[in-house]
Amino acid sequence: MELRVLRYFLAVAREQSVSRAAAVLNLTQPTLSAQLRALEEELGCTLFVRGSRKITLTEEGMVLRKRAQEILDLVMKTGKELSAGGDVPAGEICIAAGEGGLMRLFARAAGALRSQNSAIRFNLSSGNSSYVLEMLDKGLADFGLLFDAVDTLKYETLPLPSRQRWGVLVKSSSPLARKEAVTAEDLRHLPLIVSRQETARHKLEKWFGASFDELDIAASYNLVLNAGFFTIEGIGCTLLFEGLIDTDSNPGLAFRPLEPELCSEAVLVWKKYQVMSRVSQRFLTCLRQVFESVRRES
Repeated sequence: MELRVLRYFLAVAREQSVSRAAAVLNLTQPTLSAQLRALEEELGCTLFVRGSRKITLTEEGMVLRKRAQEILDLVMKTGKELSAGGDVPAGEICIAAGEGGLMRLFARAAGALRSQNSAIRFNLSSGNSSYVLEMLDKGLADFGLLFDAVDTLKYETLPLPSRQRWGVLVKSSSPLARKEAVTAEDLRHLPLIVSRQETARHKLEKWFGASFDELDIAASYNLVLNAGFFTIEGIGCTLLFEGLIDTDSNPGLAFRPLEPELCSEAVLVWKKYQVMSRVSQRFLTCLRQVFESVRRES
């Protein structure tokens, strides 16, 4: 498969029309159609369902669309790394992480690095732990931010100088909002909204002293913002890290910590044995300096 043909394929998948994709690519329609037929013959499968008004992808076509985009992204990233030069190399640094206040530490390191070379770019991707690990494994992210257990045989880790405290997001009119902290007994018979991450699930089950199967799980979330709306509408109480939703800007909501206290350890993660680009090495140095500075201040 040629990269050029993968770009053609993605254009057709995006436009859902050979004629529109040909216009975008500045090709003739017969030329583009021939390239698509040759790609299907090379792969030995049908990639498109050709309808009267639009083209849609087959199951195989959807797989190729995902892989083709990953391939092109990796090629672009590699090109930027190889072309970087100078005392403080330029280039792009990709960070995969969940959303939260700890990203401020990454931002502080990013600011320090960009003050040395403003041509350095950062690509931030948000997702849960499965997404972060997938991005790292495919080489699409240089660094990841994870919590608690990490496979140290596969990844290098650097503990962050901060822990994330667990708590519950409730409506401000809830009786729980009048408590200083919330216990497992307070929540045991209430509808709950929980993270889908396995590490979070195991940690919370241990804190509850009960399996999720024994609790009223009303909903689960990947990233927490939408879960907050469910809490506002009375669907359930959301278990989450402190600071993920700003209750000052949402007066209808209140955050209360769990009692006994439950915390998760945050770690910086990158693939073991990978050849790190020069700009990524400089960023890692900046991160270490920021983390050490925070430890000294605390």
